[in-house]
Amino acid sequence: MDMGRESRWEKDAMTVEIVFALLTAVALAAAVFTVALSLALVFDISGSVRKGVLVGGVLLGATAGVWRLVRVLLRFDEQRRVGR
Repeated sequence: MDMGRESRWEKDAMTVEIVFALLTAVALAAAVFTVALSLALVFDISGSVRKGVLVGGVLLGATAGVWRLVRVLLRFDEQRRVGR
């Protein structure tokens, strides 16, 4: 019986960690893009330069989001292995 509970707790903890990693990754990506968008608006950039800044913001945001996702999940896996 006890093994089933531990297994269930581990699965629940993993689910919570995955959701946390996804939410924080999306928030970080959105924040990075917002900075790029703000720069384009504040400095009144237009044309191809504006498009470049926004594309750069999307790429940097996506990169930061993936980095956050991987970092959180690797840290969780490391803590899980040490805890055993």
